[in-house]
Parts: sequence; C-alpha cells; structure tokens
Amino acid sequence: MEAAFFDLDKTVIAKASMLAFGPPFYKEGLISRRTVIRSAYAQLIYRHLGANDQKLARLRETVLALTKGWDQNRVTQIVTRTLTEIVEPLIYKEALDLMEFHRSQGRLIYLVSASPIEILTPLGNFLNVDGVIGSKSRIDPEGRYTGEMEFYAYGPYKVDAMMEIAKSKNLSLEDSYAYSDSYTDIPMLEAVGHPAAVNPDRVLTKRAKEKGWEILTFSKPVHVKDANRKGTKTQAVAAGVAAIAVASLATATGVALKKQRRSRSAST
Repeated sequence: MEAAFFDLDKTVIAKASMLAFGPPFYKEGLISRRTVIRSAYAQLIYRHLGANDQKLARLRETVLALTKGWDQNRVTQIVTRTLTEIVEPLIYKEALDLMEFHRSQGRLIYLVSASPIEILTPLGNFLNVDGVIGSKSRIDPEGRYTGEMEFYAYGPYKVDAMMEIAKSKNLSLEDSYAYSDSYTDIPMLEAVGHPAAVNPDRVLTKRAKEKGWEILTFSKPVHVKDANRKGTKTQAVAAGVAAIAVASLATATGVALKKQRRSRSAST
C-alpha cells in the first residue's frame, strides 16, 4: 500500500496555522489584543520571509508558555467551531486536487505538520484525510497544558512518525509521496520515493534541483465547499481535475504504460 504525506503550512494552506487562530483565541479570552497583533505581524513575516530553525524554535517556546494552563478540550472546541471561518478559505485548490488524485489511486492521505494536534485533527477530519501527524503538548491530569512538549513533529521526528505509520499500515515509503515547502522537511521528502517541493524556500529549491525532485507552485486558496461544488457538477469536471493531477505527477512508469497502450491500439 502507498500513501501521500502533506505538510500543512504553505503546502496545504496559505498561512501558518498556529498563528491563524489568534483572533478566535482572543475572542474567547485566552490571549490579549497585544498577542493578536504580534501574531498578525509574525504571520506577515512568515508569509513573505519564511521561517528558519531559530524562528520556529522561538515560536514553539512562546506558544508553549502562552498555552500553559489552558484547557485542552476548550482549545479543541474553539478550533473545531472556527475552522471553516479561519482555515477553510486558505486551503490551496491545487492541494485539494492532488489529494483527490491520490485517493483515486488508492493511496492513504496524511497531514504532517509541526502544528498542534488540536489544529491538525479537526482539519484532517474536515479534509477527510486518513490520519495526521502533529505536535503534542504534555497534558496534566486535569486536562490542562503544562507548557512542555511531549512530541515535536519537526524535521527527522516527522520521519520517525511516518515510519511508525508505515509499519502499522503496511505502507511502502519507497512507493509513497511527500510534499512540503520547507527545507526543514528535507528528511521527510528523502524518506519517500516520490518527493515534491511545493512553494519551496530557497534552500529547498536548491536541494530539489540537485535531487531532480518535482517543484510545484500552489497559488489558489479556495473555499473547500466551493471546490467541491464545482467538482461535483459533472463527471467530466472531476475527470478533468484528475487529468491535471496525473499530468503533474506522471512518472517514467506511467509514461511507459501509456506508450504501451498506444502501441497496442495502433497494432489493432
């Protein structure tokens, strides 16, 4: 069995998911207005400049300190209730099409992100993926965050989680696919047989060119319900979407099979 692993931020959605939920957390009284403004500024920097190891580490520590004492169930409820308002309009249409293509080929779909599991799980349910790999904060017996990290889904740790899933689901990583925008996910991309860089940063662009990896550009955030509505108007539209995905993902084997079919048709 095969799978397709998708990073989240700037690969499936156009913003940093952790920062996008600042406004609803403010409305619920979890954070201050100042924190919301700082989150908006960080979002702007992230979108235009990306994030290196130091920035990500600082963001992680800030989030852990900020959420200490929060009730996990309340956070999950807020995320689930505001998901369509906050994240749904940010999802790339190209990512949706690609997921649909992989489903049509019988592959399992996974979201893999350093974002909190409280964000990934509702989003994964919304996108109807088969599973998620996300960061997990330590929770005390009362169900509140302790300010410590239990599992950080970052860099090589993502690969560890992918290998566990591959073992439990009998997946072949060599035959599987992975997509990411960040050089920090090079280990994840190298772990599969079919890696692709999506909206890559400078370092990942260089590595992708060196390795001969596919480089994709996603630029069309769309409401999922609108995409689904358009995709279900006729079977012809759905077939067209699949054809686009096939074209972008064609491998040497796929091309050879097509040539064989043409040869058989010509001979008959």
